[in-house]
Amino acid sequence: MLRTSLFAQVAVALIAGVLVGRLWPEVGTASQPLGDGFVRLIKAMIGPLVFCVVVAGITKAGDLKSFGRMGLKALVWFEVATTVALVVGLLAGNLTGPGQGMNVDPASLDASAVDERTGGGELPSTSEFLLHSLPDSAVGAFADNALLQVLVLACLTGAALLHLGHTKVPAILPAIAQAQEVVFTIIGFIMRLAPLAVFGATAHLVGEYGIGALSTYGKLIAVCYAVALLFLVLLGLALKALTGLSLWKFVRYTREEMLLALGTASSEAVMPRMMQKLRHAGCRDDAVGLVLPTGYSFNLDGASIYLSIGTLFVAQAVGVDLTLGQQVTVVLILMLTSKGMAGVPGSAFLALSATAAALGVIPAGAVALLLGVDRIMDAMRVATNLLGNCVAVFVVSRWEGALDRSRARQVLAGELPFVPEQDGPDPERAGERAERVPERAGPAAPRATPEPTDPVG
Repeated sequence: MLRTSLFAQVAVALIAGVLVGRLWPEVGTASQPLGDGFVRLIKAMIGPLVFCVVVAGITKAGDLKSFGRMGLKALVWFEVATTVALVVGLLAGNLTGPGQGMNVDPASLDASAVDERTGGGELPSTSEFLLHSLPDSAVGAFADNALLQVLVLACLTGAALLHLGHTKVPAILPAIAQAQEVVFTIIGFIMRLAPLAVFGATAHLVGEYGIGALSTYGKLIAVCYAVALLFLVLLGLALKALTGLSLWKFVRYTREEMLLALGTASSEAVMPRMMQKLRHAGCRDDAVGLVLPTGYSFNLDGASIYLSIGTLFVAQAVGVDLTLGQQVTVVLILMLTSKGMAGVPGSAFLALSATAAALGVIPAGAVALLLGVDRIMDAMRVATNLLGNCVAVFVVSRWEGALDRSRARQVLAGELPFVPEQDGPDPERAGERAERVPERAGPAAPRATPEPTDPVG
């Protein structure tokens, strides 16, 4: 099992990383490049993968209007989900009071430590965020790994292919489909390094930070993780009510990816495999290609929980009692700032600093209280963000008739095992691609809601 199971390999690497970081902290701290290198390799393939999946998805669906409608529904879901996460976090912070009794003197805190962590940067404004979503260079969008810019380019390319039709550009769509297969195969090669990445990242975390923060911030950590678990229960109930699918079965189905994301503290490290598994589980290509990458920028549920509880923790620690009106202001501010956090170094501290400054009653330097515990919160944020985005894919796919629920139930029940691309194509989907790509390359009529037996690939 250790030789053939990625889950077993990653689990062993995780345990080994904890042991090495605890027994030999210097070695653990020096192991960080193993995790960082793996994440860099995966990130290099995300842009091309998203482009190929979205273009192929649009042309197969044959209807750009439904793609736009799907994007609008995804944004509505994202906003509702993050708002619920913020409100649940504030309620829990008020009920448990994780920072009460600390009686910290703000003057004793080193505010410059926050500037060092954030590199003196700042979160983009709403207009800057929207403008940055538009590419000023086709090559630059891929070079900078700007997913929203890549999505815009993919939508334009898909629309152009629909307009021109298969007769004018007969070779383009098959070439994109073949490029997609190459990208998935490369990702399969990279995934063989996943155990090394988990070992390096875990050993660095334990070696660098130790377990001292658990005693100092034990209550805050417990509250954040408990609220994240409660939020995931709510997500599971919503998924069951809207699609009839089980979130627990999905977690079992993606246990390898979840463990890898937790070990590397990066949800981007598993985005390509999650896209493969969501497509295998009955979600249409255009839904997966649009909703999942967009959620990485707009649907940060775990970060929202951390920000809301963190704001209350800081206020309680320095003896500031926030009124109901001020807490409503916190929700409104974080609803906006959380959308511009993706890819910004030290974004959590930037968002907390902006919130503290806007309220005017929390000393800016008090945010430094969270420096010692921020890295420990990564596992909570990554797992919640990732599952929140996957649930969004299922829900939006269901709303748009882009979900084969019969296949999804079979896959989540283990009746249709997932086959990674490097081990050979999924036999049920390979035939679909070969047969359906050419016929859907032209300006086909808008696709109706698929029948339960309609191919989804």
